[in-house]
Amino acid sequence: ELNRGYFVRPTVFADVTHDMRIATEEIFGPVLAIMPYDTVEQAVEQANDTVFGLASYIQARDIEKARAVAARMRSGNVYINYPTWDAGLPFGGYKQSGNGREYAEYGLEDFLEIKGIAGYEAAE
Repeated sequence: ELNRGYFVRPTVFADVTHDMRIATEEIFGPVLAIMPYDTVEQAVEQANDTVFGLASYIQARDIEKARAVAARMRSGNVYINYPTWDAGLPFGGYKQSGNGREYAEYGLEDFLEIKGIAGYEAAE
């Protein structure tokens, strides 16, 4: 039952500006906030200008340009052209979106207990 709490039906917010709460806070749900931009530099700046950084999405014709932009984005995951889920990739956020990673070999480290032992043989 979704009649209480902060639930939103699948929604697209167009013409979002950076002074809107939806542009600066994490929203969990089927929500898309569209922020217009004039240059790729401005788009990257807008994407990074938040205290959160869980995931980002890029829709592009040129995959190489999209990958170059993705490398500049400060989010734990960047999805390009809606790929399928890949369990071989780590998942986790940057900044206030959390530390640590799940999935892949990176996620296994949270379940390990590592011990350091140092010492020398006793002098005779």
